[in-house]
Amino acid sequence: MNKLPINQLMAKVDSKYTLVIVAAKSARQTIDRNPESFSSGKVHPVTHALEDLVADKLVWRRTRDGIK
Repeated sequence: MNKLPINQLMAKVDSKYTLVIVAAKSARQTIDRNPESFSSGKVHPVTHALEDLVADKLVWRRTRDGIK
């Protein structure tokens, strides 16, 4: 697994919690769309999602502020 610099990842989101949620949701959507592509085990879906986030292929933006 390639180690992505946390500084690059944190520049794309506002917290580590958000980073985990964004990566997990993206990985799940990728697996659901194309399960055969990750069956070989060469690239983990979460790693793929994090690489997409760093490469600006995956963009996150806040939709609302705070919890009410």
